[in-house]
Amino acid sequence: MLPRGNLLADEAVGEHGRTTAVRLPAAQRRTQLLETAVHVFAEHGYHATSMNDVAETAGVTKPVLYQHFSSKRQLFVELLTDVGDALRDTIAKATSDAPGPRQQVEYGLRAYFRFVDERTDSFRVLFGSGARRDPEFASFARSVEESIAESIAALIVVDGQPAEHRDVLAHGIVGMAESASRYWLSHDRSPDVDLLASQLARLAWSGMRGLDR
Repeated sequence: MLPRGNLLADEAVGEHGRTTAVRLPAAQRRTQLLETAVHVFAEHGYHATSMNDVAETAGVTKPVLYQHFSSKRQLFVELLTDVGDALRDTIAKATSDAPGPRQQVEYGLRAYFRFVDERTDSFRVLFGSGARRDPEFASFARSVEESIAESIAALIVVDGQPAEHRDVLAHGIVGMAESASRYWLSHDRSPDVDLLASQLARLAWSGMRGLDR
């Protein structure tokens, strides 16, 4: 693999099957390939997708793809890492701007659902059944769920409530958001993102506050 930042004289597949040299910084080419791969994997699944599929969709030759990723598995692992980090960062940034715990819940869920809406293929790749069947791939989805649940658990501060109980409840809220997202995507994305986030946030917050009683 060539160092990031170097210029590569990559071959891009042009009209009529001809190839033309296109010089791109290595990091830019790598980003383009990852952005293409997420759509191809989301459409066809991991097992049905070949490196040739990704290369053709990206408009490059297969050797160019292998300059950046030594195998389909390495490409998919890096893709899962990037998507997981992006979702975590999106939620963390949104909640850091919240004035209080209740707003943190709402802002976090709104950021989550907007991510699902705007980066649907990324959501499907990270949490899809194809990735879940592979232990290594599934670990990336679990790590994202756990990090989100940890931030939610910190908001469930109830006298006499053991920490492990808070963790279970927080994971329940994360699971609720993921399940709601799947249903929402398959039902014409209704209601809109902001209303969905607001309603689910009220449900989650009311449930958490109800633990005080």
